[in-house]
Amino acid sequence: MGTIVARTRKDGSKAFTAQIVIKKGGAIVHREAETFDGKQAANAWIVKREAELKRPDGLERKEDPTLAAVIERYIKESRTPILGSKAQMLSAIKKSDFGETKCSEITANKLVAFARELTETVEPQTCGNYFSSVSNVFTIARPAWGYPLSRQEFDDALVVIRKLGLIRKANERSRRPTLEELDRLMEHFGRVRDNRPSSIPMQKIVAFALFSTRRQEEITLLRWDDLDDDRILVRDMKHPGDKKGNNVYCELPPEALVIVKSMPRAKQEIYPYSTDAISAAFTRACKILGIEDLRFHDLRHEGISYLFETGRTIPQVAAVSGHRSWTSLKRYTHIRQSKDKYENWKWKRAIVFAGSE
Repeated sequence: MGTIVARTRKDGSKAFTAQIVIKKGGAIVHREAETFDGKQAANAWIVKREAELKRPDGLERKEDPTLAAVIERYIKESRTPILGSKAQMLSAIKKSDFGETKCSEITANKLVAFARELTETVEPQTCGNYFSSVSNVFTIARPAWGYPLSRQEFDDALVVIRKLGLIRKANERSRRPTLEELDRLMEHFGRVRDNRPSSIPMQKIVAFALFSTRRQEEITLLRWDDLDDDRILVRDMKHPGDKKGNNVYCELPPEALVIVKSMPRAKQEIYPYSTDAISAAFTRACKILGIEDLRFHDLRHEGISYLFETGRTIPQVAAVSGHRSWTSLKRYTHIRQSKDKYENWKWKRAIVFAGSE
């Protein structure tokens, strides 16, 4: 016998979830559910499906893979490559015990339990990123492949884990490196370069990140043929929707342009290094020097702040940073024009000639 559960959506409209559960010998042999806008439609679906299920072949088992298998198919069939932190998080879910759960067995309750388990080792912001990464899998699994993976159960779980504080948006960082910290980093990277001339030219990369406001991954994708006078094509720029193919021309401030032109043209990429190598070098340096809570991405925040301090307007800063929406830059509007703190910074000139390339 089917059941109908009514609920109120966020927009105030009613939703009616029709569910059919069939047991044999006390065990569930079939379960499925659909959500409708009207109770009459939900009831009609129950009548239709129960009649279909009573046929001789009505209870033929449909494919019911594990969540891990569905994630694997999603990654394989996606026209947009799954990269970066999203790929890492989906891989972690696949390898977890939760990833071994059959689609039909994944309920809101189990999703909440998974969130609780995650927050034992990660912050709520990161837990939220995990759920965001797997969201599309729940959206397309049933309509695209017929798998009994319920988007409704996922949405119900999100309501609960938000109320419980298991996920939340990340707080905006305000950490900026001091000149003293930057001096120490530059001196350290200079010593590394002197001892190992083949090592990554971190002095130039750090300074370029600061003056160009470019993100770490964006830096590694820059090419010589993307350079157009005092601007450069930034490939796959981060975007709330889809960064793949989101290529944007951004202005290069004079300091950043000088650093670019000091790089060798041995390869197609201006900075032919991996993000992992750059991140590891920066993190290791901060640890050695005792510089606490400083991330490579903080150089972008410093660079944008510096542009405002030197008198640039929001449109002028956006032309450098690549922000399409000026709303994101409003957090910087409290910054007032001040003396150019990098005007006499010794590394502005020294890094152009630092180490043989």
